[in-house]
Amino acid sequence: MGSRRRGKNPHAEADQFRRRAVTGFAIVALCLIGLGAWYFKLQVIDHADYATRSEANRIRPRPVVPGRGTIYDRNGLLLAENVPAFRLDVTPDKVKEPAKLVADLAKIIELSPEDIERFDATRKATRGFRPITLKLRVSEEEMARFAVDRWRYPGVELVPYLTRRYPYGELFAHIVGYVGRVDEKDLETLGEINSALTHIGKTGLERYYDEQLRGKIGYEKVETNVEGRALRVVGRVPAQAGTDLRLSVDAKLQQAIVDSFGELEGSAIAVDPRTGEILAMVSLPSYDPNLFVNGISSKDFKLLNDNPSRPQFNRLVLGGVAPGSTLKPLIALAGLDSGKRKPEDSVVSTGMFYLPGTSRGWGDASRRGHGVTNLRKSISQSVNTYYYRLALDLGIAQFDDYMEHYGFGQPTGVDLRGEIGGILPSPAAKLKARKERWYPGDTVNVAIGQGDWKVTPLQLVRATAGIANGQMRRPHLVSETRVGFDRPWQPMPQPAPIAISSHPANVEVVRLGMQDTMQPGGTGWRVALNAPYLMAGKTGTAQVISRRGTAAVDPRSLPMHLRHRSLFVGFAPADNPTIAIAIAVEGGGYGGSTAGPMARKIFDAYLLGKMPEKEGEEAVPGAAPPATTPASEVMPPSPVPATPANPGPSPAGRGVGVRVGGDRTGEVRADVAALAPRSSDVFAIARAPTLTPTPLPGGEGLARARALQETRR
Repeated sequence: MGSRRRGKNPHAEADQFRRRAVTGFAIVALCLIGLGAWYFKLQVIDHADYATRSEANRIRPRPVVPGRGTIYDRNGLLLAENVPAFRLDVTPDKVKEPAKLVADLAKIIELSPEDIERFDATRKATRGFRPITLKLRVSEEEMARFAVDRWRYPGVELVPYLTRRYPYGELFAHIVGYVGRVDEKDLETLGEINSALTHIGKTGLERYYDEQLRGKIGYEKVETNVEGRALRVVGRVPAQAGTDLRLSVDAKLQQAIVDSFGELEGSAIAVDPRTGEILAMVSLPSYDPNLFVNGISSKDFKLLNDNPSRPQFNRLVLGGVAPGSTLKPLIALAGLDSGKRKPEDSVVSTGMFYLPGTSRGWGDASRRGHGVTNLRKSISQSVNTYYYRLALDLGIAQFDDYMEHYGFGQPTGVDLRGEIGGILPSPAAKLKARKERWYPGDTVNVAIGQGDWKVTPLQLVRATAGIANGQMRRPHLVSETRVGFDRPWQPMPQPAPIAISSHPANVEVVRLGMQDTMQPGGTGWRVALNAPYLMAGKTGTAQVISRRGTAAVDPRSLPMHLRHRSLFVGFAPADNPTIAIAIAVEGGGYGGSTAGPMARKIFDAYLLGKMPEKEGEEAVPGAAPPATTPASEVMPPSPVPATPANPGPSPAGRGVGVRVGGDRTGEVRADVAALAPRSSDVFAIARAPTLTPTPLPGGEGLARARALQETRR
């Protein structure tokens, strides 16, 4: 009997279908709900994030570096400017093989070993998305070769920018300073916001006012295609231009000071005693700051570093000298203010001073002595005995209190980085430096500016200006600033002045003593001979080596770097001072014979518009004749005339940035301010205009001085 087929159960099958249909529908519904939730998350919750990412793929932010602020002298002469150039930037994360890329680029663009080394070091230290400069200042020919094969180098761009240029080169190197390429330490300081900067101030005003000069970085939103090529700018956050600076420095006076030095080395500074504005400041030898802007070559850097004259060393801010006799007017003022001396009080100079119970003597400039000496005579004839006794009467503690009040042992606050405070001699300083106690003989030494003294020309000129005006002011270089070329200049605020003395009559007596110095019988009388204005000053000589026992050392027997430093401080017109100066000449010998004549040239340039004479020019009638050694300097009066047999202190072949040329002491190079551009410059640089001897604005006291001169005649 055949098997019996099982019958279908339509009800059971219908139930099973419904269960399966409901399950399938539920699964589909859950998937749709999940998909909808995911879409909701993408379109609503995460919309801002993905919109930003999408925009970032289409829009690329490009930093806009503002033009660096320019720097002018007081008459509007441009001292630091910006000129257009192109650089080659590489974005590492868009390059597969950086080493191969650099090798290929070197075939069409000249890359120095320094460029490649700097690129590799920066690439390892920075993030891959940040562009790195491979070469600054690409030439037009190199730009053309790169443009032909640009498609072969993804991630490589030619970027326009403004580079710094200093038209007057070494003339203002120690004032303006220079900018240099940003390094790793700079990036840590600058932070992410300023990471697009390629240059930063390294020295001088460029460094002190770097934050104001560089401005604020802006950004552009650049639309790109799938290949990363820029199509258009769709948005912009404008950059803020850097602050412009107007200096108190006068370029013509700066040139006059350089010319007055000839081939000698040293430093000089001139200020307006009424305001504290620095009219000129020179440290010689100097160097060309343009060498450092886009990276100095190894050869040039070695020449500068190996130069024994140290052209990069700013003698005004970083260097110090013993003040010598230039300190005597201030010590005299301290004696008056302390009540230890009256103007009419006198001492007898016999030519040698001895401490009680000692055989070691301290001499006067004249070994025969100066006789009866009051305060004014002590200044005008530089009588050491007067100050030996005065310092002992004051005592070193009170002596230091007054010298500290006059600004010694502390920075002046000039707007330049790295200023030293010098050394104010004291028992504590000697004990700390040499582990020795203080003796009365130390007080005698410091009384004439010798011993452990170390002062800067900035400190000397500030105190000298204080005597001239009665008020000590902060020496400063920047007088006005502006943000934008169409904005008005705004004065730079300065701290309140400090009275040099609470007794104006005492200051007047010291002024008269400094005027006597420049009159017949004074140590600087030849300097002021036939001057149409009154002059006040003080000559000085600072020993570099100590005496042999009680015997003086003839500076002519020493090598140039061990010869005495020649010093001068003064102001003019003496009846209404508009300029105060301090000069320190290295290896110059005596103050009256070297630094003094320089001072006359500087005063003439500022007050009369008479620039120092160049070689071959005839002497102007009435000018001061060459000065001989004064009769009352610290050392014996032995004239050291400038002759071919007695050359200046500058060694031959000093290297890059050093003034050379000429075979006579005192010969002047006419093109100090007109340096030729380097051959490596890729764009044309116009030769800086030579400063011509056009008259400077005369001081207010000049007319009165001339009238007085006519009355005397």
